[in-house]
Amino acid sequence: MLKAANLIPQKRFIVVCGVVVILMLSLIFRFFYLQVYYHETYKQKAEVNRIRAIPLNAPRGLILDRNGEIIVDNYPTYVLTAIPGEMIDKHKNFQIISKSTGIDMSLLETNYKKYYRGRFLPARLAKDLTFDQLSRIEEHKQELTGINYIQFPERYFPRKINAAHLLGYVKEVDQALLNELNPKDKYLYGDLVGWRGLEKVYEESLRGEKGVYFVEVDAYGREMGQSPDYKKENPIPGKDLQTSLLISLQQMLENLLDGKRAVVLVSLPKTGAMLAMVSKPDYSPDLFTGVTTVAEWQDIISNQDKPLLNRMTHGLYPPGSTLKMITAMTLMEKGKVNYSESIYCSGIYELGDRHFRCWKEGGHGKMDLEQAVTQSCNIYFYHLVQRLTLDELAEACESFGFGEMTGIDLASEAKGVIPNSTFMNKLYGRWGWSKGHLLNVSLGQGELVVTPIQLMQYINILAMHGAAPALHIAKGNPIISSYINHYSDQTWNRMENFLRNVITSVHGTGKRANPGIPGLIIAGKTGTAQNPHGEPHALFVGYGKKDNELVSVVVLIENGGSGGETAAPIAGRVFEFLFSSKETMKLAFSS
Repeated sequence: MLKAANLIPQKRFIVVCGVVVILMLSLIFRFFYLQVYYHETYKQKAEVNRIRAIPLNAPRGLILDRNGEIIVDNYPTYVLTAIPGEMIDKHKNFQIISKSTGIDMSLLETNYKKYYRGRFLPARLAKDLTFDQLSRIEEHKQELTGINYIQFPERYFPRKINAAHLLGYVKEVDQALLNELNPKDKYLYGDLVGWRGLEKVYEESLRGEKGVYFVEVDAYGREMGQSPDYKKENPIPGKDLQTSLLISLQQMLENLLDGKRAVVLVSLPKTGAMLAMVSKPDYSPDLFTGVTTVAEWQDIISNQDKPLLNRMTHGLYPPGSTLKMITAMTLMEKGKVNYSESIYCSGIYELGDRHFRCWKEGGHGKMDLEQAVTQSCNIYFYHLVQRLTLDELAEACESFGFGEMTGIDLASEAKGVIPNSTFMNKLYGRWGWSKGHLLNVSLGQGELVVTPIQLMQYINILAMHGAAPALHIAKGNPIISSYINHYSDQTWNRMENFLRNVITSVHGTGKRANPGIPGLIIAGKTGTAQNPHGEPHALFVGYGKKDNELVSVVVLIENGGSGGETAAPIAGRVFEFLFSSKETMKLAFSS
């Protein structure tokens, strides 16, 4: 048999064999690189396709009153989600869901676009699903691809109080909000974050830590059961927040002020703890829980009474005659008033071509300092305040905390305005204002405006003779934040006696604040603040003492008229509520 001669040169044969060997070695190296060196990396990627991590939302901490009663709770609701990359037919899925639950397809489409973050990240379709709706979805589970639902703890308000401005509310995290939050890695789309009030201030402790469990899925993204290879991590609930509030007092005041534009604050001056904080009108605390309809939102923002306004910390009002104590104490401490000095009140005081009137048209007759505070005589203070400069009066007001935030543990508050000469020069020019402005400021009028929470701090400083703990809502140890040491004990004691006379004297303007409880000593001051937009505002600030217990009260009724007739009786209801029963006193004053 003839054989063909091998015409391939040996050198070329060696080269070809070398190329084959190199290719084989490259292939072996690549196999080793992928299957050994990068084994864990690709195993994890495969696991991602096979295993789905389901986050478990942590229930937020409860908000409690001072005695442990629940003010804000949680209840379970359900959220329907879709993973875009796992849906075979989105339109068919939405049709089935809409038919099963009664949710309009347009809403599903809108939510899908709103919460879309990527092909393999869940997008929220619907919230607050009922058990019946979930049951119907389960019946079609084999027809649905990439559709899941998770349990979600929603806020729930079991008590019959609103306290909406105080408690605040939670807000759903969206793209814009996610960029603002810190730290970002603690939140996912659709999570709840504290957005106002206590919910915002104590967000870090209330929110808790998420958990996670793992399920196996098929090629279509349908859940096949919990994975045995991965351990479930249970969520850690948020810490409960115990407040200093007394629910029964809060409820009584909310009912009492219903239909009014008003603020009532009650605190314990010895600790700074708030017992009640009411701002009316308000809104239901669950307004922003679940879905807020356009009609509901339009109704509340178009309300002329401004229920969204937190009047306690952001309402700016002239304090009226409640500021006379600062004027009197400054005059006493500077030695610019003689206690026996009398000034005649005819009802009108003339300064240049201007007439300043007393609240009592016929006048009070002869008044000394004690009588002027007791009967709230304007003319007396018009005369005496001219012995001070505007800057001296402004400095005294600032020492009592006006013009600055109190620092109470709410999300924000206004500073108010305490006019001094610099402020007036900027507002009117060097020669554009006169002593008439000083007269107005001495009576808490004109450019001077304060917040009710500043009035609370002010009366606490008076009650504690200069050393008042910081106002706070969360229960905790008192911290002295205000200490005024430039008034003598004699001045503090004289002023307290004056304020007691306001309540006990026959001619005292605050006598309606006294419920007549044996052993209860009340000191206070009324105010009637002029308002260019209507009837004057009615004010009362004061405190009551019994059995070594001390309570302070601030009442402000917008367009309420006379403080003695409108605000003082409400303060009297507070004192009566707290001091008429040993059981209530135990609940209110227990540490």
